[in-house]
Amino acid sequence: QVQLVESGGGVVQAGGSLRLSCAASGRTLTNYGMSWFRQAPGKERELVATISWSGGITRYADSVKGRFTASRDNAKNTVYLQMSSLNPEDTGVYYCAQPTGGYWGQGTQVTVSS
Repeated sequence: QVQLVESGGGVVQAGGSLRLSCAASGRTLTNYGMSWFRQAPGKERELVATISWSGGITRYADSVKGRFTASRDNAKNTVYLQMSSLNPEDTGVYYCAQPTGGYWGQGTQVTVSS
């Protein structure tokens, strides 16, 4: 069984930055691609970023491209999402996941004030 625990969320003003972390325990995720999703109030969950097992390949939603950066430290079994130039539309609960295995974190709230 894998547990994913996100941290790093909070309240930030527009234009600010946050770094989310997702620590995995119970099993190494070194060989797996990982994803970040978010869900804004009243909206469906959307894919924000994916990162390959090596970290060498990343993909982003158009809405965050150029502002968000996914990375990982396999030695620490942790993935990160660096978010910059945040705007109120980035507000939501952010989840890390290994979707093919059905593993999801509990989410961390990000609130961007205008």
